[in-house]
Amino acid sequence: MQPSDLDHLAVPGDPQLHPDGVRTVYVLTEVDVDDDRYVRTIHLHDRTGTRRFTHGPSDTSPRWSPDGRWLAFLRTGSEEGSKPQLHVMPTDGGEAQRRTDLPLGVSDLAWSPDSSRLVVVAAAWHADVAELDDDERRRRPKRITRLPYRTDSGGWIHDRTQRLYLVAATGDRRPVELDTGPRDATSASWHPDGTSIAYLSDPDDWPQTEPHSQVFSLTVPETGTSADGPIEVERAPLTAPGMWSDVRHDAGGRVFITGLRDPFEWPGTPGIWLLDAGEAPAGTASGESGDGARLVPLTSHLDRDVVPASPGCVTTGPRFVHDGFLTALEGRGTSGIVHVDLADFDPSGGAPPVVTEVVGGPRSVTGFAVSHDAEVVVFTATDPGTPGELYRRENGGERCVTDLTHGFRAKVDLRPTQRFSFQRDGVELDVWAVLPPGFDAAAPGTVPVLFNLHGGPTAQYGEYFFDEFQVEAGAGYLVVGTNPRGSSGRGTQWARAIVGAWVAEDSVDTLDLEAVVDATCARFPQADPERVGIMGGSYGGYATARLLARTDRYRSAIIERGLLQWESFVGTSDIGPFFDRMFLGEVLLADPEAYGAASPVRTASRITTPTLVLHSEADWRCPPEQAEQLFSQLVRAGVPTEMVRFPDEGHELSRSGKPKHRVERFEVVLDWHARHLLGRDAVNGTEGG
Repeated sequence: MQPSDLDHLAVPGDPQLHPDGVRTVYVLTEVDVDDDRYVRTIHLHDRTGTRRFTHGPSDTSPRWSPDGRWLAFLRTGSEEGSKPQLHVMPTDGGEAQRRTDLPLGVSDLAWSPDSSRLVVVAAAWHADVAELDDDERRRRPKRITRLPYRTDSGGWIHDRTQRLYLVAATGDRRPVELDTGPRDATSASWHPDGTSIAYLSDPDDWPQTEPHSQVFSLTVPETGTSADGPIEVERAPLTAPGMWSDVRHDAGGRVFITGLRDPFEWPGTPGIWLLDAGEAPAGTASGESGDGARLVPLTSHLDRDVVPASPGCVTTGPRFVHDGFLTALEGRGTSGIVHVDLADFDPSGGAPPVVTEVVGGPRSVTGFAVSHDAEVVVFTATDPGTPGELYRRENGGERCVTDLTHGFRAKVDLRPTQRFSFQRDGVELDVWAVLPPGFDAAAPGTVPVLFNLHGGPTAQYGEYFFDEFQVEAGAGYLVVGTNPRGSSGRGTQWARAIVGAWVAEDSVDTLDLEAVVDATCARFPQADPERVGIMGGSYGGYATARLLARTDRYRSAIIERGLLQWESFVGTSDIGPFFDRMFLGEVLLADPEAYGAASPVRTASRITTPTLVLHSEADWRCPPEQAEQLFSQLVRAGVPTEMVRFPDEGHELSRSGKPKHRVERFEVVLDWHARHLLGRDAVNGTEGG
């Protein structure tokens, strides 16, 4: 695979099953490098085959109405600055009608049980800037009164709040803005009787240095217009503050939430909880909610994350069936689907629910839907040789109903992936290796190795298609990646093994990572132990910098979007106010010097490996000043180094940045490693300085 082959990628996701159990819609995302954009269209699969169903420039988030008559979705226009707006079209085809024209666009939607209207989530300007044009908003000084005031995905957010709106499916009624309080509202779910909506919001008395969210319920007002501002609604908390990511009702009106009771249980394994109004018997593993009801854990006994961290996986929250629900579940390098049986489950105490696997195997599920009788499951999935396909499971069998990979393989030579494991310190570490062209016939010790470190750190490499591994292998490298302790996929103890450990240079994850190259060379005689490159992004950049300060074995290094200086990160990152407490632990309270001890900038003077510092200029997760500090220290230490910065890109450049920038990033990465591992001259392609 070459960098320009991004242009051939077509990946399905967000499948939605019609109430008839036959028709499925999904979003197909294609990369258009020439026009520097992503083309997202909604496709329909039924008994006659698969075809394109919508024809907008960018259509996402399809949702069937409960009565099956309508399809709602978000469409972003082709004009510069266009925002996603709610559209509704007849199920059997026809013209889509735009139902909103909100200045900042719509981010989420949910149908009412009677299919007459929807609730949507949309940001709204604060009153003091609502009537200004964009130029005047940009010109004015920013008055900041809270944290966070800027996010990596949303930019400046100090002048807006996420709101809920009621929108009629048909007719000419205007959207109704609901007054949900001073904090952002997200993840709305209708009660099946249509009289109330549960949603997530920050607590009104939210401690700004903690990532709390809370489940609220509001009474749905009668349908009307909203000409003079938001409508006041009755609202009440359903839970105490926690770290919640999703709320849903089942057909009986019970409330299920996804996440952790305490944000500082992260890193950990978010689960699904039932909000139960019954009394808690002594000794039960439950927590108190906001009104005295109990939070009953339904997946905690699995000790696995129900919000998989694999790239491209957007599945969160339960999908209800007649006897329980289906949920995504992360495994060791995989993510699948399981059934949680609630038919005989007693929330007042006793055994946890019975859980059975529905979809498994060496792959990663990226989205799914299920019929109410659980007879049909549709899902999108990926594996190392498959960017993505749509599958249908029924009558005990499974079949792939799309053929997207065939066309991609006809144009691109995808390299094979091998998984192997080795022992260190009494645990088994997994490695994924992607083999370059001609690898089997290569002489011993002749193939350069490129060692990749993932971000997170609570994430994982695994059984999914990864364009970076394929492009690097296509350039002639034996590409390897591992999941050290601190990664996801192997339970709470594995994820939390690094909490408080980074104040020591020989932390357990560092030692796990240091063992990978030797294990790779032992597994593959073709590997050249003298020509090894290393690279990583975010936590991977952090870990790369720590490894480089301990050894000179690497001939080439790239540190991308890294956390490199803790003290400034805490004050500038959108997650800075709480991330240090999650991962450095309580040691900071007793020893503030731990900030410095855990910061790679402190030991950068010991680095000797030629190092490229790669960063995005609108990265507010690991802000550009992190890269600047490291680059300055490397220059002062006399290390061969360069810094490459991508304008108008954030932390997700490598995964969802502008297509031309993604191609150029690949070219920069390959050029740097070729210079230092293959002995090639530099390729001009970036502006010098």
